[in-house]
Amino acid sequence: MTVALRPLTLDDIAAVHDYARLPESSPFQPWGPNTEEETAAYVREAVTAGPERLVFAVLRDGGLVGTAELLLRGPTTAEIGYVVHPAHRGQGVATAAARLLLRLGFDEYARHRVYATCDPRNLASAAVLRRIGMRYEGRMRGTMRLSTGWRDSDLYAILEDD
Repeated sequence: MTVALRPLTLDDIAAVHDYARLPESSPFQPWGPNTEEETAAYVREAVTAGPERLVFAVLRDGGLVGTAELLLRGPTTAEIGYVVHPAHRGQGVATAAARLLLRLGFDEYARHRVYATCDPRNLASAAVLRRIGMRYEGRMRGTMRLSTGWRDSDLYAILEDD
């Protein structure tokens, strides 16, 4: 299995919508399941985002199976995030994509610290963050509003010399 990242393009709308329309794609997120219009708006926004928000297509063996983001937070810090199509979960895709994001953050953008957050109930995402070497730093209360109410976020981070 080969996982790669490339910049997201407008041509990716249909492939992104293939998973963004599924309820199981976003149980811990404030979005989804998406309509076609919502997915198209997300991709358009991602493609035209400023230089501090880098949005990538996650490719597995050449096909788009998710998206990943590297958010440059000031001169020394970055945040990563990822979504993988449910059909490709549990196969190492998110871990590989997250590792690629770390490499970009540290090597290409010279960040000292890279962090990520996840819903405390999202055990699979927490496992990905630990596998790539991030350390659990704590729980932030009431950080994101979902359709079911406010959720907490667990914070993970890694430093360039970890």
